[in-house]
Amino acid sequence: MLRVLWSVARGPADRRASSRRAFPYPTVDQVIAQRGEQLAGKIVVDITNPLNFETFDSLTVPADSSAAAEIAAKLPESRVLKAFNTTFAGTLAAGTVGQLTTTVLVAGDDADAKATLSDVISAAGLKVIDAGALKRAREMEALGFLQISLAAAEKVSWTGGFGVVA
Repeated sequence: MLRVLWSVARGPADRRASSRRAFPYPTVDQVIAQRGEQLAGKIVVDITNPLNFETFDSLTVPADSSAAAEIAAKLPESRVLKAFNTTFAGTLAAGTVGQLTTTVLVAGDDADAKATLSDVISAAGLKVIDAGALKRAREMEALGFLQISLAAAEKVSWTGGFGVVA
């Protein structure tokens, strides 16, 4: 399973410098060591669900932390957000979860970064909910883990997911 560490372009001139790369969560440290300087000053969107891929029965980050918090600590010059981890690719592509418009939860401590990402998501025809500060990433990762667990057990579809009625 691959997840993305994603740097969002801040404007038309910056789009050429934006980066969308897919990495398995266990390699994030290596990627940051190799490319961390390139991410300085950029919005970095963590969409990982840090699962224990050997057992699929737990998250691999400490109970009082999140993958996003760990990434933010390693990229102090970046504006780290958590988003997309609670939304399967099929619902992003379709733009719907059942009859509902796909909703993307976004958490982070930088209001301007969240506004930039929210504009990108809204422009794609999806709904956005500001989930609060980056510390909410832990709950988002737990929700992502639950959804993946249910899909792996064939209790929900990989093209389905949780919908939000707001």
